[in-house]
This record gives sequence, C-alpha cells and structure tokens, in this order.
Amino acid sequence: MNDARGFALHILNKLDKSDKTLDSLLEEFQKNHILPKRERALFNAIIYGVLRWRGKLDWIISQLSKLHINKTKPEVLNILRIGLFQIIYLNRIPVSAAVNTSVEMAKHSAGERGAGYVNALLRKASREHETLLFPDNVKEPEYALTVSKSFPEWMIKRWIKLLGKNRTIELCDAINEIPPITIRVNTLKTNRRELINCIESDVRNIRPTIHSPFGISFSNPEKSIHEMEAFNNGWFQVQDEAAQLVTMLLDPNPGDSVLDACAGLGGKTGHIGQLMNNSGKITALDIDKEKLDKLNREMERLGITNITTVRDDIGNPLLLKNYSGHFDRILLDAPCSNMGVLRRNPDAKWKLQEKKLSQYKKRQLLFLDNLANLLKPLGIMVYAVCSTEPEENEDVIKEFLINRPDFGIDNVLHLPESVGTLFNSSGFIKTYPHLNNMDGFFSVRLVRLK
Repeated sequence: MNDARGFALHILNKLDKSDKTLDSLLEEFQKNHILPKRERALFNAIIYGVLRWRGKLDWIISQLSKLHINKTKPEVLNILRIGLFQIIYLNRIPVSAAVNTSVEMAKHSAGERGAGYVNALLRKASREHETLLFPDNVKEPEYALTVSKSFPEWMIKRWIKLLGKNRTIELCDAINEIPPITIRVNTLKTNRRELINCIESDVRNIRPTIHSPFGISFSNPEKSIHEMEAFNNGWFQVQDEAAQLVTMLLDPNPGDSVLDACAGLGGKTGHIGQLMNNSGKITALDIDKEKLDKLNREMERLGITNITTVRDDIGNPLLLKNYSGHFDRILLDAPCSNMGVLRRNPDAKWKLQEKKLSQYKKRQLLFLDNLANLLKPLGIMVYAVCSTEPEENEDVIKEFLINRPDFGIDNVLHLPESVGTLFNSSGFIKTYPHLNNMDGFFSVRLVRLK
C-alpha cells in the first residue's frame, strides 16, 4: 500500500529486521519518496507513536488476543500496533478507518486469515481498551510503570533506583512527549533575531532557547527543514540545546588547533567552526567515510572553511603518534547508549540492553585515554555523551582521573550565567528532558595539567 500507513508499516518492518537506526531508514526513504504534507504528518505520527507506545500497545494486544504475542507474525504485529495506535491516540481518525486500512494491509501481508484476525482484534480493542484493568501501581509498581509508560522493565527499575519513582514518572512522560525542533543559528551568516524573523511565519511556538544564546526552538513547520530557504542558505543547523552547550563548554578560540574526535555528521563541528570564526584549524576525525563526506558537504553549506577531515580509528598507534601534543582543544562526543535522546529516537529503547552500558564505558575510557596524549600542556578536552546513565558519566570520569593524574576538571569557565546554573558541585553539566526540556546530556571540561 503506497500511502502513509503502508509506508509506516514498511519502515517498522525494516527496523525489526535490521540493525539500522530509525534515522538512517527515514533518510533512505526520503531520498526516494516525497509525501504530501498531510500524508507526511500521518506517516511520522504513526512511526514515532507506535515506537513510543509499543510496550503499552503490545500489552493491550496480549490481553485481547488468544494467540500469544510471541507467536504473532512480526508483520501482523506491526499492523496491529498501527491500527491500535490510531484507535487510542489519533482522535481525528475514525475507528472504522483505522480498522479497515489495517485489514487491507493484513491482506497483503498475511492473506484472508490474517486479515480476519486483525479485523476481529482491532474491533474488540475499539470496544474494550478503555475498560482493561492495567497492572496495579501498589502491588506491582515497576511493572505497572513499564506498561503504562511503555518502557522496558529494566529501564524503569534502573531509573526508580537512581531517581525515585516520582522523578521516573516525570522522565518517562517527558520522553513520551513530541519534542520541539531545536536549531542553532550559524553566526557566520546571520544572527538569532534575523533567523527568527525569517522563519517565524512557517512554524509554530517559536522561541529562543533559555541557556544557549544560539538556539531557537519551534514546532509544526509548514515544510520539511531541508526545504526551508534559510536552511539551504546555511543559516542554521538542527541541534538540541543540550548539544549546543557541549561546544560552548569546549570554548574554542580563533586560531586554535581543535580536534573533533568523533565528528560524525558534523553537528558540533559546525558549531566549533563558527565559534572560531573560520580562524585556526579543525581536524574532524571519524572512522566512517560516508559520514565524513556528508560532513564536508555540510561545512560547505555553512560556509566553514577551516576543516580538515581525517578518516581513522582513535586507537590507531600511527595516528596517536603523529598528533601527540598537537591540539589546544579536543572534543570527544563519545559513542554511547543514546539513553538521553530516547524522546527523539524511540526505536533505541527497544533494542538497547542494560549489559551494553558497561561495554560503552570500556570504550569511552579507551578513547579518553588515547586522546589525552594528543593535547598540549594546559590544553582542554571536553567529554560528552547523550546519556545520563552513571556508567557512561561520573564513573567514566572518576576512573579516567584516577588513571591520569595529569588531568583535572577545569572549573575556570567563561560562559553565560544561565549556563552556569546547570553545573553541579562536581563540575559536570547534566541535563534531563523532564527538568530542562532538553535532551539528556552529560559533559565535563578537563584540563591537561602538565
């Protein structure tokens, strides 16, 4: 079915069958398909809605079906999720439309028998889902939150232990909300006021960010970001406010030699370039050639000219030898669990396993230790991850500082006063969706003492 629902089913099925992220699958899809505005809105609502509420949807399906959910064909299960999501959460779509379109999709995927099963279950759900008895908050508090907030049980247990039950509820609610789109103005080409004036007629709820002087948040753009004239003119990059704070913490100066050690697609590279006013040199390092190719195109769009890309592994001894003691500033935006950006990447919560956190920690420590020798004496290194989990945050820095007594946390900062309020007593910045309306990020500024 070549419509929003059929395309959404296609993406959800591909997510189940591959290791690719939702972002990468949507990028591939958008190269080959241009949907009208209303279809695109429904397409996005279904994909992100099903992924946000998958746990709750599956629990409802399991209560109403005689067939065990683990024995349901994955394609049929996704059709049920799509239909049920529309029935419960998309009030403007008639129940009959949600059911009938799901049945049609099932005919293509599972034949008449599968279509009959989908029809019967969704009609039953439309009548009974509001009267189902959910797990008891008193008798089974962790399981009750797992179902009602739609998260893996291990995450709920972990957050209750770390944050308490009430804060966990607030965090889950914040993650389940549709986040604003946040962009960072490219000060090489314009300023925040001029950019707001340029785009405010095409978006809703526009406002400047509170802590970053470069950020603007909004919702409901009339056209996709990449179709905006201001975007094509290189006036901004899409970047959450928390990520903007990371580069502000690095505080690169014009004329510096700076390493962006896991540059990726260049979100923070672009910010470094504008803070340096195209003076000095930025080395953008990544192991992925395709990402670096995209980064180069992005820097060209932004008008940033002091970038050199290097494709290599942070563990390569030759790389470490060639750049020993070379840089004034290093940014390590380290590979991590991405548990701080689940509100933007709801697919991640169903793939991540808790045991992976210790594996990320091991690699993060390795990266930090390797990069430490590339700094000049009194050079600055910022460690950042889009995660708020202790294994990837405080535990990494504590162990690094034990292993490297030639480093310390640098508290001599020149940042806007509003940013200063985000630091804790240990010298870390740690943001949360429910407390700051930002992505969950951890960052710390380290200085090489000798």
